[in-house]
Amino acid sequence: MFNEIAAILQIVITTVSDWAVPLIILGIPIIGFIKGVKVYEVFVEGAKEGFDVAVKIMPYLVAILVAIGMLRDVQFIEFFGALVGPITDLFRMPPEILPMALIRPLSGGGATGIMVSIFAEHGPDSYIGLMASVMMGSTETTFYVLAVYFGSVNIRKTRHALPAGLFADVVGIITAVVLCAIVFGDLYGQ
Repeated sequence: MFNEIAAILQIVITTVSDWAVPLIILGIPIIGFIKGVKVYEVFVEGAKEGFDVAVKIMPYLVAILVAIGMLRDVQFIEFFGALVGPITDLFRMPPEILPMALIRPLSGGGATGIMVSIFAEHGPDSYIGLMASVMMGSTETTFYVLAVYFGSVNIRKTRHALPAGLFADVVGIITAVVLCAIVFGDLYGQ
């Protein structure tokens, strides 16, 4: 009985996920047309505003990318990982995952690059690869988000947004380590 319900639920979820984006993409212009909105003109105006925002946030993006490039070029992240590796081992966090934890709040692209290198070295189905995947989904690019979104509306003082975002990242990292130890630890002898 349970397997039948699970199979039906899986079919429903798959069908909804397959049709959700196309229905939204078609539904918004149709609803706008029904309400009398000049859909094309509004779309073009929004695209123009989006371009203006992209031009405004460019200096913030360049600053973040330069900072990440400098950290990577001087191999600070690898050095820091080797330095704190013995401490992370106490918490069942492999030192190979530390660069991912450090770069993820700065850059999604940088974190993806680190995750791909972890996959190439250890494999995506390894304990470290699974932890990198869970960490990627459990954390956010906090500094990037602050630079882009706060910069696009000219907010200079982030107030509580930075500490809250970094706290959420730390919670996401800890959660990834704990969940991987619980779910995959026995399978991989961790």
